[in-house]
Amino acid sequence: MTAADDAHPEGPRSPEQRKREALERLAKDIDVWVATADAGGEPCLVPLSYFWDGESVWLATRDTNPTGRNLIATGRVRLCFGHTRDVVLIHGTAHMLTREELPAEVGDGFAAKEGWDPREDHASYVWFQITPEVLQAWGTVPEMTGRTLMRDGKWLNQDS
Repeated sequence: MTAADDAHPEGPRSPEQRKREALERLAKDIDVWVATADAGGEPCLVPLSYFWDGESVWLATRDTNPTGRNLIATGRVRLCFGHTRDVVLIHGTAHMLTREELPAEVGDGFAAKEGWDPREDHASYVWFQITPEVLQAWGTVPEMTGRTLMRDGKWLNQDS
């Protein structure tokens, strides 16, 4: 048995199971890898804390760092949750909000989950609402087929 077999020993998961487990991961994980690029294509990859509200991923970062500048300039982002044998990958669009514009329930949820409230930190912190456009979930090679569970912001399997 290989490490790949250990990830999902029962074989490839159904799309319904992958969607359910992806949503569980979004609700429970602590951090996410955030990939952005500037206008010249220079990539930036950083781990950030996040909050999932059931529809959007919320990030807080300084508007002066590369990730914040890239999100403001392009609005494009990729988020990667999990580890290499159980990945949830989101391609999304970022919308910036100031702390004054942030819905209180989002800020409160983020602070409760993370134990840190960016609203009370340095004034350069801004918020980004990430709207998923594409969501993919896979574990190992047998799950590569059918890994796209959401396209154009719509779940492909609406029953699960």
